[in-house]
Amino acid sequence: MNSESQTISLDQIRTVAAEHPAPFYVYSSAALAERAKALTSLHLPFGLTVRYAVKANPHPEIIRIFNDAGLRFDASSSYEAANLLGLGIPGNSISLSSQQPAHNLAELLDEGVQFVATSMHQLELCAAALPRGGKIGLRVNAGVGSGHSNGTTTAGRAASFGLWHEYVEDALKFAREHNLVIDRLHTHIGSGADPAVWGKAIETSLGIAERMPDVTTLDMGGGYKVMRASGEQETNIHDVAAVFSEHLQAFANKTGRQLHLEIEPGTWLVAHAGALVAEIVDIVDTGREGFTFLRTNTGMNDFMRPTLYGAQHDIELIGEGGEPQPYIVVGHNCESGDVLTTAPGDPETIQPRLLPKARIGDLLVIRDTGAYGASLRVKGYNAFPNAHEFLV
Repeated sequence: MNSESQTISLDQIRTVAAEHPAPFYVYSSAALAERAKALTSLHLPFGLTVRYAVKANPHPEIIRIFNDAGLRFDASSSYEAANLLGLGIPGNSISLSSQQPAHNLAELLDEGVQFVATSMHQLELCAAALPRGGKIGLRVNAGVGSGHSNGTTTAGRAASFGLWHEYVEDALKFAREHNLVIDRLHTHIGSGADPAVWGKAIETSLGIAERMPDVTTLDMGGGYKVMRASGEQETNIHDVAAVFSEHLQAFANKTGRQLHLEIEPGTWLVAHAGALVAEIVDIVDTGREGFTFLRTNTGMNDFMRPTLYGAQHDIELIGEGGEPQPYIVVGHNCESGDVLTTAPGDPETIQPRLLPKARIGDLLVIRDTGAYGASLRVKGYNAFPNAHEFLV
């Protein structure tokens, strides 16, 4: 079991379960604050801004904890940006980088939200909203991607995120013609973990920054992977920071430009701080040559990662226990893909887990679900109510 994930004790989970029926998410306030402190204590040669990628988990209390810790925020839609403003987050603490053009761009700009265009069309919309010009950011697809699956790789020729790097000069020409200053460069590779990959990513990004003379801030995105199950690799954020520092210093020595660094982790900040707790509501099998299935009262309407990516999460059983047996853990939705124990990286294949002997009424704890759990669920499917969320 991943020791990093033990941020919520079974006693804490039992306490919540005594007052609230499963399914529910539970998050550790202490773990959230600790992860935020680990990032804000990093030292980069020309300064560091840490932004929380709100899409990972927008729970208002999590936003409050990170705001109190001095983090800023990254929004992936104009609606997320508006929600942050509604929670009292100042506009100048919010960066907006969105696939869909903002539905309220003028209002967000008036609030001081830092806009990052992700296409030529978005640059055109920004120019219309800023007739007198202004400073903006640009997200560029640098052509370097990394992820534990195709679905978590956010750069390269197969990714639609950002302006393709070959069109940077077109963007700069348009910006000059409309009194826009592109002073922030934003890149994002996906859920990488290897410092060597991050070295290649920042080297490529700095090569683009060299072509953009007004850039003073480089945002290296998020995607700092965590280990959710045995055999996975977790990003050592200190090693990555050292790689970033080396490249930023070399760039400064070469060009005389000292670039401020931004990062915008989501998963790294919140994944280990959360657990999804469900109840076993039925146990069925498919005969001597088949499988034994634990049916739970949660599933893809609460938790989509296994169905989407074949994501792996440690699972614990709270019950009387007994000799471990192989089980397939499934959700309660009327959908064959609603499986919580898929094969690694393969959502099409089921894979048994060894768990203590299970009984109807036992609880299952799915670890490391603080990120892309509640925020990524299929709300309303089969009309099941969604799991509540609690902080401890």
